[in-house]
Amino acid sequence: MAPAPNPGPSAATLAAGLAAIGFWRLSAVAAPHIAALAILLHTETDFGGRIGFALAWGILNFFFIALLRRPALSAALSLTLVVLLVLLSRLKHDVVQMTANFVDLMVIDRDTAAYLFTIFPNLRWSVVGAALVILPLMYALWWLDPFRIRRLPAAGGLLACLATLAGYSVAWPDEAWRGYYDDGYFSKFARSGVTAVSDFANYGFMESEAATAERLKVPLVDSCHVAGRRPHIIMIHDESSFDIRQAAGVKVPPGYGSHFKSFDGRERKFMAESSGGASWMAEYNVLAGLSSRSFGRFSYFVTRIAAGRVERGLPLALRRCGYNTISLYPAYGAFMGARGFQTSTGIQQFYDARALGAKGIEPDSFFYDKAVNLIAEQPANTPLFTFVYLAANHFPWETRFRPDLLPSWRKPGNAPVVDEYLRRQTMSAGDYAAFVASLKKKFPAQPFLIVRYGDHQPEFSSNLLDPGLDEVKVARKFDTYDPRYFTTYYAMDAINFEPVKSSAVMDTIDAPYLPLVIQEAAGIPLDPSFEEQKKIMLRCKGVFYACKDGAEARRFNRLLIEAGFIKGL
Repeated sequence: MAPAPNPGPSAATLAAGLAAIGFWRLSAVAAPHIAALAILLHTETDFGGRIGFALAWGILNFFFIALLRRPALSAALSLTLVVLLVLLSRLKHDVVQMTANFVDLMVIDRDTAAYLFTIFPNLRWSVVGAALVILPLMYALWWLDPFRIRRLPAAGGLLACLATLAGYSVAWPDEAWRGYYDDGYFSKFARSGVTAVSDFANYGFMESEAATAERLKVPLVDSCHVAGRRPHIIMIHDESSFDIRQAAGVKVPPGYGSHFKSFDGRERKFMAESSGGASWMAEYNVLAGLSSRSFGRFSYFVTRIAAGRVERGLPLALRRCGYNTISLYPAYGAFMGARGFQTSTGIQQFYDARALGAKGIEPDSFFYDKAVNLIAEQPANTPLFTFVYLAANHFPWETRFRPDLLPSWRKPGNAPVVDEYLRRQTMSAGDYAAFVASLKKKFPAQPFLIVRYGDHQPEFSSNLLDPGLDEVKVARKFDTYDPRYFTTYYAMDAINFEPVKSSAVMDTIDAPYLPLVIQEAAGIPLDPSFEEQKKIMLRCKGVFYACKDGAEARRFNRLLIEAGFIKGL
């Protein structure tokens, strides 16, 4: 007779087997997954985010199982990484109003780690303490784990989850504006990995034409023949500043608006490439003379990526004409790779917050006084370019910055954050007037060209410009670069010098054209790259990246690559 079919293990047999393994060993396997489920329910707010979280969780677990074969330890390591990501993402959102992105991992560098340990001195000890707790726990899980899973099935599970996540992310890509939401940390990070890797594979970090028959005239001639005396040039980064009268119904103090006027009485518009934050995008614009938008989804990290790779810009062009170049920076030099980026574009002496002796956020007068002292130390017959980066008007505006300053201030009667913003703008205007007076007094015979610009609008400006729109519609306006959200100002002043009239000094310019405008107003002969950019500016009427749907910017980037000014992008 044929043997009876094997019915398989009974429920009683399974229960006995599990009992033999022991409660604590089973808990070691189950606990990380239960904790991950709790994080999913707490941080992921929609079905799509939860699907992304689950797939990414599967990828991590199967990866570690394929490596270690132990599911308990693999789940614990996966949970550790997820918790770390959530904490870092929340920290990033608190600082810059955006959650962590996969590109953070792609461009992480030594400077970034140094910056974190500098601004959070206790972080080093927290890392050491966490390691002392986690390492023994991981060893215990290695010992307790009763299961061993073969590597081939784990690798199959890894590939299946990865393929599903990739397909899901391509079919339903996460919209960029969701990065501003303080939720969905793990799913957004995972889904951004698919799109970031895809974009990098397609065109690298920066968009450019595949090839062009044109070439810039290089190498550049070192000599620079200037008609008349070269002025000292001071470029001022006016943090979060724009003419708030663009929003209807805002009450402003008497005399408001004069700060945005140039020496000729004209008010000029500066089209920034960020809104509400990311000052370093404007920093890239005004030093390199290029568009951060050429970096696509990598634009948020533009200065970190460009450091050591983009060797073209205003400081280098001025050094060719005999200028010394210095920068006064209000944060630590490692922040967003600022030191490396600025020196790549030609800054010779970079003074960060530590070198300047700044203690937290300082008023504008602090940096203006430092600038005056540094100018006085320079050789009298050598022209100087000074980049002054201000910070007093940085968020948050919910608290009063330096209440001891401007004691005569009277609130105009707006929302508290708007009144505080206006108070800081009034302080800034007063400090700037004092700075100009100091230059006239201490350097009575020396010529100066001073150019100021607002790097972006404050983060609350969208609520003033469109008070009836919800967050989703506002975020989409950011994505489409609605001009109302990106318009600030630029203004020029002169001491013992008459700015040169030029067709490039337009009433409205895109941010990357400011270095060109400065050179034209100062009477500095343009090098071949800026000559070519001036042609683009004139035919595109002050528009750069958006001209011809980006074709002009891509062609220009290729010219700079072929000339050797851009490398490795």
